[in-house]
Amino acid sequence: ADVAAYSFYDLIGADELAGSVGMVTGTAVVLMVVMTGVCIWGTEISANLQKVLMAMQLGPLLLFIAVALYKVFSGDAPGGSVNPSLDWFNPLAIDSGGALTGALLLGVFIYWGWESAVNLNEETEGEASKPGLAGVISTTILLVTYLGVATALVAWGGVDGAKAFDDNATILSTYADQVLGGTLGPLVLLAVVVSALASTQTTILPASRTSMSMARAEAMPKAFGEISSRFFTPIVSTTVIGGLAIIWYLPAKLISEDFLFDSLSALSLMIAFYYALTGFGCAFYFRHELTKSVKNLLFVGIAPVIGGLMLSYLFVKSLVEWTDPANSSSGDSWFGFAPPAIIGVGFLLLGLILLIAWRHYKREPFFKRRRETADPHLLD
Repeated sequence: ADVAAYSFYDLIGADELAGSVGMVTGTAVVLMVVMTGVCIWGTEISANLQKVLMAMQLGPLLLFIAVALYKVFSGDAPGGSVNPSLDWFNPLAIDSGGALTGALLLGVFIYWGWESAVNLNEETEGEASKPGLAGVISTTILLVTYLGVATALVAWGGVDGAKAFDDNATILSTYADQVLGGTLGPLVLLAVVVSALASTQTTILPASRTSMSMARAEAMPKAFGEISSRFFTPIVSTTVIGGLAIIWYLPAKLISEDFLFDSLSALSLMIAFYYALTGFGCAFYFRHELTKSVKNLLFVGIAPVIGGLMLSYLFVKSLVEWTDPANSSSGDSWFGFAPPAIIGVGFLLLGLILLIAWRHYKREPFFKRRRETADPHLLD
């Protein structure tokens, strides 16, 4: 939402508003409220809005990638440009372990939200196959667009050109004007605006469904499982998620931009944690089905476990990297650690405390359940 607000003012040439913390912050909060409202309004409305936003994103980005790389290879790019190399995509060519870990965490954070169709499987037509297919298609689109844009940016201005912008998001709009000209260039910035809006929505949707399903399983207060009789969406869960986002964003933004970036890094840590649990949980839940076919063994057993192990390693490796405060955006030291480590682990410990309190205070049946297994032939 913050990126959408800033990029919108940049798009319309309102430099004074783009540079105003108050205006950007206020606009971002309004956008969060609006997107929370859309998520409450209905799943179909949300899906149709996503289709429009996706089309507005992909068109300009693919055009930018194609024209930039064509000009680079044809020699029409400015001085400092460089032809792409396969080494750019080789993680083993990265000298710094911290850089590799940071890139992997960034990848986890970027992917988060693109699995919305899987989170909404109970609200999807053809729920047995379409959400999974949508997840695969989403991942492919994500890979092509992000790698394509990153490759085009580095190729157009070289590594030094990218370094000159550091974390400044204006690199995309600046290069787009150079590549596409003043007429088509702003379309790329428009793509950034709508992309950020779409991301705001797809952050609220999965989180609201997670808390709803936990409430239905009696692992959270029942109110989170309430479905609106008018909109047929989890109204309490969605409202709370949107409210919590605003409550965290406002002070984080006002403290400093670096603190906001540190909290995003911490979020990546927590995403890696629960994605890893999902991988292990998948193999465990389908454990009686794994020996029925090679396909089951590979795709429902081995692959999820490998993913869980990789993410677990990434989680631990990141914490080790953040023992050095210099590896964070702010460079601050909290109890001898970088802020992302304290924020991430702090929230995980808070979750553990709430779990223990819920278990002992409410004594819900959820905690008395036996370990579950998938119904026979469910995968069929």
